[in-house]
Amino acid sequence: MRGTKSTKPACQLPPELTKPGRNGSGRLTPMKHEVTLLVRAQCHACAAARADIARICAELDVGWHTSDVDADPELRAEYGDRVPVILIDGREHGFWAVEEPRLRAALTG
Repeated sequence: MRGTKSTKPACQLPPELTKPGRNGSGRLTPMKHEVTLLVRAQCHACAAARADIARICAELDVGWHTSDVDADPELRAEYGDRVPVILIDGREHGFWAVEEPRLRAALTG
């Protein structure tokens, strides 16, 4: 439409790729990843994966949490036969064991 100006800046990153800077400068910084480890009780592989995820995420300053697949029928149906399952930003990254080089590459790339 002629004579109409867009109020949107010409070069703006999508909100899912940025968040406000920590130093209050207003500058945008890349969004950090979030790791979810899907586990169940009495799972020795889950305990090993939890230790690996805790160490790697601490070293890389990446947030993470666990979720019990047996507490949610949808999670149990989708992932119950593959625990532990590693999700990065809600997307499946791997299962049964942590592949450390691959996980580090996904979290730093």
